[in-house]
Amino acid sequence: MATFQRFEDIIVWQKSRILSRDIYRVTKQGPFSKDFGLRNQICNASSSVMSNIAEGFERSGNGEFGQFLSIAKGSIGEVKSQLYIAFDQEYLDKETFERLFSAATEISKMINGLMGHIRDSSMKGIKYKK
Repeated sequence: MATFQRFEDIIVWQKSRILSRDIYRVTKQGPFSKDFGLRNQICNASSSVMSNIAEGFERSGNGEFGQFLSIAKGSIGEVKSQLYIAFDQEYLDKETFERLFSAATEISKMINGLMGHIRDSSMKGIKYKK
């Protein structure tokens, strides 16, 4: 796996950004736009994924990066659960639900893989260099 120079280079961050953009777009439409609680919660959770990946990377240590990846993984699980709620409330059609849920599942797997790579890496991060 390549070394990342910027969090924007991390593919799972890029995919999380796209998912967050898509979540914000669908929540601005129809009855979903009026369910303020669910709309705010799913938007916050989706932005939390990309934010925690970025924050963990910027901490410059693998231990902290791993912790923030774990938080991001929890947030993507929250997004998936809220997608079910939105689908059950008929705020999302089946095609939109499946597209967003599939993207969220892929992101979850990618975060898990990155967590394993970070955990197994001998690199400790720039904050530990003397």
